[in-house]
Amino acid sequence: MAAPTFMPYGILHWVMLAGTVIGAVVLVRFGRRHRGTPQEQRFTRIFAIVQFVVTFGFMILWLIPPFFDPQQSLPLHLSDLLRVVTGYALWSRRPWAFALTYYWGLTLNPQALLTPDLLPDIAPVLEIASYWVQHVLVMWAVIYLTWGLGLHPNWRSYRLTLVVTVGWAAVVFVINRALRTNYGYLNGKPGGASLLDLLGAWPWYLLVALAIAAIVWALITWPWTRGIRAQQ
Repeated sequence: MAAPTFMPYGILHWVMLAGTVIGAVVLVRFGRRHRGTPQEQRFTRIFAIVQFVVTFGFMILWLIPPFFDPQQSLPLHLSDLLRVVTGYALWSRRPWAFALTYYWGLTLNPQALLTPDLLPDIAPVLEIASYWVQHVLVMWAVIYLTWGLGLHPNWRSYRLTLVVTVGWAAVVFVINRALRTNYGYLNGKPGGASLLDLLGAWPWYLLVALAIAAIVWALITWPWTRGIRAQQ
């Protein structure tokens, strides 16, 4: 029996995209209806627990032989940090946790969902499940917190996210040098063709990518702050 495979924009991909959209709509409606009620508190805490269980469950799984791959399995990707922060944002709704969830979740996650880099090898079923469950949960969480519960960013959130992103990159860059890994593609481009090829050679593409992120994040901050300024 052939191992399961994943084909971009095949039936499974369209099913997952449709499920993501439907789930997001339901969560926004639910969040708005129960905003500020005890039911909102209970549901958000349950959502946080599910997020933590899924995140740490898969994180531990990939550290166990025969699944462990030092080039991929260590929780050093920005998406790994995003998933942990998302769980905490759901549990606490702290502004800093929401800020990271908002900016990273609305820019990293759509790319992963629309252009999945998924080539299951060792455990195809687990790899496909891990990829989609984790990305979809984060997408649902950021949409629920923003358009369901009414949380929104500001320019302080924007500055914080830029600082934390640069800090993450600096730490992981050093770890990559020590372990001879390339998490986040901070120490070199992927072996195959990628969008990074359009951004110049290493290390300049890192600066270009940061500049693009800063511009995009500013654009998704401005609509929320414009209304506040108009009221002042």
